[in-house]
Amino acid sequence: MVTALNFADPKFIEDPFPFYEMGRRMSPLYLEQPGMWLVFGYNDIQGILKDNSSWNSAFAPPPGTENPPPPSLLGSDPPRHTRLRALVSQAFTPRMVEQLEPRIRQIAAELLDPILAAGQADIVDALTYPLPVIVIAEILGVPPEDRATFKRWSNEIVATLGTGIDNPGRGLAEETFEAMRSYFEKMTEERRANPKNDLISGLVQAELDGEKLNFQELLQMLILLLVAGNETTTNLIGNAIIEFMNHPDQLAKVEADRTLVPNAIEEVLRFSSPVQATVRRAVHTQELGGKTIEQGQQAVVWLAAANRDPEIFENPASFDVTRNPNRHLSFGHGIHFCLGAPLARLEAKVAIEELLNRAKDFHRTDNEPLPRVPTFIMRGVRSLPIAFTAR
Repeated sequence: MVTALNFADPKFIEDPFPFYEMGRRMSPLYLEQPGMWLVFGYNDIQGILKDNSSWNSAFAPPPGTENPPPPSLLGSDPPRHTRLRALVSQAFTPRMVEQLEPRIRQIAAELLDPILAAGQADIVDALTYPLPVIVIAEILGVPPEDRATFKRWSNEIVATLGTGIDNPGRGLAEETFEAMRSYFEKMTEERRANPKNDLISGLVQAELDGEKLNFQELLQMLILLLVAGNETTTNLIGNAIIEFMNHPDQLAKVEADRTLVPNAIEEVLRFSSPVQATVRRAVHTQELGGKTIEQGQQAVVWLAAANRDPEIFENPASFDVTRNPNRHLSFGHGIHFCLGAPLARLEAKVAIEELLNRAKDFHRTDNEPLPRVPTFIMRGVRSLPIAFTAR
């Protein structure tokens, strides 16, 4: 039993992997403050994620909360989850996503071409930040002039993720939600009057069993799509570039054989997962790893720890772009498996391919610590200055 851990400590956010290694030996581990379990082993985590009858995702607002907002897709369970997912899933099927590849490749090329002559750039600002936000904005139907505002909102929301333990960003997030509420109210009214060929129009008009999304549900869905649709993919592409620079032998393999790019993306997902953890709640009192989890208790399941479990992965601390099979849990498992996984994989593949087509000899321009995304829930950097040689 552990009294408390500081998950906001920059040292922990920079290198949580020793903690994960220790956690796998002690899992499940109970934290007296804030009163929750931590689970680290692959098999236990996979079991929790796929057993929705014993572990649910239902959001529980703090005691005394008046008129709590409806839970998002992530915080819902069947039948509500089934209904919400059905309304949005058609836009993210592998077939629908595949049709986006030419446009994604065009966007990546337009972003990369202007930086080649300089031989250096902050690749987050130049590529990993704008590419996903442009793509998700175009899918949703957000005008180009509003993209910067969207990204700012996303950053502010992400800064509060995982801080329910001690949430200094709560006030800022409330302001952000109110700004988004006002923005989307106007946009949904517009789309009701004048539908377009975009996802917001589709959600406004979509019905399932004769029932439309109410505005609160629509707002939660759009917020989720905004954050999940750009933040995690920004981090995935950035983490890929970091790991290629940290492992030049593996980058050389990918440069020599571009068919390895999709496999390399899967290894980045395992080795440096953009989403490090998620949360579940015990539906009933149960045993896990010889310990009793009481009904209603929460468990943080550390996906990134599962991804380095030596019982599942050979040499788990090694970055290997040829690793196969690679059964990482970075997109989750079960009914909450990431809806946007096909889009994230495609955007990362295209970004890396277009970057390798145009440049080589990547290296950091300084040795300063990289500014990390300020939450233990996600892993990524806010800035990544690199130098390179144009091909």
